[in-house]
This record gives sequence, C-alpha cells and structure tokens, in this order.
Amino acid sequence: MSAPPPPYAGLATRALALALDAAAINAIALAVGGVLALCTSLLHLPSEVERLTALAGAGAWVLLSAGWFVVFWSTSGQTPGDRVLRIRVRDAHEPLRPLKPRRALLRLGALVLGAIPCFAGYLPVLLDDRRRAFHDRVARTVVVHSRDRDGGGPGSPRVPHSASSAASPTAPSASRSATS
Repeated sequence: MSAPPPPYAGLATRALALALDAAAINAIALAVGGVLALCTSLLHLPSEVERLTALAGAGAWVLLSAGWFVVFWSTSGQTPGDRVLRIRVRDAHEPLRPLKPRRALLRLGALVLGAIPCFAGYLPVLLDDRRRAFHDRVARTVVVHSRDRDGGGPGSPRVPHSASSAASPTAPSASRSATS
C-alpha cells in the first residue's frame, strides 16, 4: 500500500501544469493568428497597418494569457493544466473559498515577477513546508492536490459521472433498459 500524496503540490507538478496551460494558450493564439493572417493576406494592406495588426495580436495574446489564469483561478481554482494534474489553487486561510479575481490577478502579477530573476521566485517551493512560491506568499494562496476523480476538491460541487450512477441501486433493470 502506497502512502497518500502530500497535500501540497510540489515544484514539478506545478511546472508541468503551467507548461500544459502555456501550450494550450499558445495553440489557441496560433490558430486564431493563423486564420487572421490568412484573411489579411488577401487584402493588400500598407506596412504600417500590418505592424499595428501584429501589435494588436501581441496585446490580444497578453489579454488571453492573463484572462486564462485569472478566470480559471477565480472560478474553479484550477486551470485546465491544473485539472489534468489534479491540483487546485486555494486561499491559504480559507481553503473552501475560491480566489477573488483581484487576488487571482495579484497572483498572476507576482508569478511573472517571480519568473524574471531566473525563476528564483519558484525556489521557495523547495524549502517551504506548505510548498508556496513567491506568488503564493504575495497572494496568500496554496496549491493543493485535488481529491475527487473529476478534479474537484473540498468545496467543489459533486456532479454524477453518468446517468447510470444516478439510478437507484434497487432498480438495475430500469437503468439497463434506458441505455439499451
């Protein structure tokens, strides 16, 4: 029998979740940018307009990236990358409450600042008993392992995984006939 995983997510798990999110964000941006580039290539635009279009695309990527993290952290507490690895961002003092958007934005800003000096802001994860990085300390958050199969953790709503699991155990023939 193996020991249960530690309640707080470590550096490797968090880095992999961040890499998955970055890949998803960049895939979306690449697809949208490719379609827009194809559409604008049909028009013969002056070079100044092309430069402004590229600048607008860069701004849209920044907004998509920031929105991705802020929306996911402040609604479900986990980005799609976090969900794949079954981790969740929670308030350090009230773990059942999701982050407010302002705190999620503060956490994102601190995450970027922590990455600037050769990712030194992430090193405290290796030393802190709650495995908090610089951005976790600034935003007063922790990253914990989710316990449920659907990626949810404490305080997340329970959703049945299939219609058959919601059926009464005393009437198995009714659930079989409904799916047949």
